[in-house]
Amino acid sequence: MLELKIPPPLYLLIFGLLMSWLDYFFPEPQWQGMYNLAVGGVFALLGLICILWAAGLFFRAKTTVSPLTPNNSTHLVTSGLYRFTRNPMYLGLFFMLIGWALYLGSLASALIVPAWVWALNRWQIGPEEKALEQRFGDDYRAYKNKVRRWL
Repeated sequence: MLELKIPPPLYLLIFGLLMSWLDYFFPEPQWQGMYNLAVGGVFALLGLICILWAAGLFFRAKTTVSPLTPNNSTHLVTSGLYRFTRNPMYLGLFFMLIGWALYLGSLASALIVPAWVWALNRWQIGPEEKALEQRFGDDYRAYKNKVRRWL
C-alpha cells in the first residue's frame, strides 16, 4: 500500500509552484535569454510525449494507469519506453519540470528539481515498486534487475 495518496501530477504542480515562488523571491543568478521559452518548451513537449506514449501502452495492455493503485495492475508492461526506464511517465513529469526550470531561468528554481526526484522516489516510486513486486513476483524482480528506475 502506498504511504501517501498524492497523484504524481500533483507533486509536479506543488513543486512547480514552489519553483515559481523561489524564482520570484530569489531571481538571481539567472540565465534569462531569448531561448528560455523554446528550450523549456522542448523539454515540456518531450515530457508530454513520454507520458502519452507510456499511458498508451498501459491502455493497450488493459491495465490500470493509476499510480495510486498499482496492486490493481493486471499486466506488467515492459515494451516501448518501458524497455529503457521503469518509470517513463515519471520521466515525462521530470522533463516537464526541467522545462519549467529552464523557462523560469533561475538557479533557485532549478534547485527544486532534485527535491522533487527525492520526494517521488520516497513516497511514490518505492512503495509502488513494492506493490508491483508483490503482485508480479519474480517477473517484476527480473524486470527490475534489467531496467533502471529512471534512465
